[in-house]
Amino acid sequence: MTALSPVTDGARKQLASALRSRVAGKDAQVKAERIWGAKGPRWFTPDDPIWRVHADAAMFPGGIRALLLQSLHPMAMAGVAGHSGYKGDPWGRLQRTSEFLATTTFGTIEHAEEQIARVRSIHERVRGKAEDGRPYSASDPHLLAWVHATEADSFLTAYQRYAVQPLTDAEADRYVEQSGLVAAALGVVEPPTTVEALAATIDAYRPELQSTAAARDAARFLLVHPPLPLAAKPGYAALAAGAVAMLPRWARRPLRLPWLPVTERLVGRPLGGVATSTVRWAMADATDERRKAAQRHGTAV
Repeated sequence: MTALSPVTDGARKQLASALRSRVAGKDAQVKAERIWGAKGPRWFTPDDPIWRVHADAAMFPGGIRALLLQSLHPMAMAGVAGHSGYKGDPWGRLQRTSEFLATTTFGTIEHAEEQIARVRSIHERVRGKAEDGRPYSASDPHLLAWVHATEADSFLTAYQRYAVQPLTDAEADRYVEQSGLVAAALGVVEPPTTVEALAATIDAYRPELQSTAAARDAARFLLVHPPLPLAAKPGYAALAAGAVAMLPRWARRPLRLPWLPVTERLVGRPLGGVATSTVRWAMADATDERRKAAQRHGTAV
């Protein structure tokens, strides 16, 4: 205990509150009580790789990376541009996504299945045509598999780079397998179950990826013009720098992102690491309390 402890504790609580309001919404406490406080069996435990990955602050740069990769598939991007309202309500979209991930990872099986049913119902209504006239549907297993693969790869990549203790090779394979359980429930057919299979899945999609105006516009929105107050932009920029530094080289050119290996190694990666560590520090108390709550109220099956 030092004289600065009250100051640092206050700063941490303030940052944690700001993060929760952005990521989970104004009713963050209600959602947290439902997810973490409900009694009942859960699919996963605090010892599982998926729990460790999805509970870590590395999800922030990992999520930005996933969105950038997803935008490269023209059919997936058409659905996002036409139905998600990501520009008009970006925080609402983030909050719905974070609630889904938190519920299916940490919540009871009953609540997880409710979330999956809700999302499947929404996907059935998301249909349209891309600019080239090709029809798309959010419930298309092929598009679902692309979205899942980019998310699993991005979350795992970010965790392995920025976590205090990265997963072992066996644990990384187990993470891919566990994330596939939820993906299969959403409609993905035979999702990959190993890191090697996950990489092969992403490589198989590369011939379908394109540099579209919508993808480049989404990248500018995410990286250059995020809807944030001025005070929050430096921290977000650091997370975004970490996300871009993790992108594969083949994904840069279609999004008009430069390949600067030396700069990214000396600046982008360290910035991403500092920003992720700051988020982890801010959320440390909440993460510990939630772990204890889930251990009290349920076990995996």
